[in-house]
Amino acid sequence: MSDRPYHHGDLRRAILAAALDVIATDGPTGLSLRDLARRAGVSHAAPAHHFRDRTGLLTAIAAEGHGLLATALAEATDLRDAGVRYVRFAREHPAHFQVMFAPELLRADDLELTTARALSAAALTDAIATSAPTGGGTNGADGSDARLARIAAWSLAHGFATLLLGHNLDRLLGDDDPEEVLRALPMVLFPSA
Repeated sequence: MSDRPYHHGDLRRAILAAALDVIATDGPTGLSLRDLARRAGVSHAAPAHHFRDRTGLLTAIAAEGHGLLATALAEATDLRDAGVRYVRFAREHPAHFQVMFAPELLRADDLELTTARALSAAALTDAIATSAPTGGGTNGADGSDARLARIAAWSLAHGFATLLLGHNLDRLLGDDDPEEVLRALPMVLFPSA
């Protein structure tokens, strides 16, 4: 331990920020509370006061990510805009994105996480509802059309974001703006719609 006196204005935020840096470069498997404590200049036990363990830290990152995603989606003007905002979120917060959808790394019953997940799911559902065609829908009593629309919208945006972050689309996109390509995909897939 260094000779520096212990004083940290917001250790929780500092540990989260350091963890996001590690995840962005090494992935979630490269994360160690001991290493994060060293980076923050605190004792190796200090992060456990805020996160208990590595799973607690990853759960906090996922909860924060879902909250940020919910905020981004809530500002969407329509379903295409929601998809673009989803992909933009993934590009701007790649470490959050990696952790948010890795349930094996998280405490599924964590209240902060379940609340944040519900908010991001509701924001996506709202974007779908505001974009649903009126008059001719065949929405069953069980809400099956809405459920299928949510699955389709999420699959398209999430798949595109995942491929983009993994650099799997680099050659196909070339110099095209990924957001504009995503906006055009529904018209390519469903030209008569």
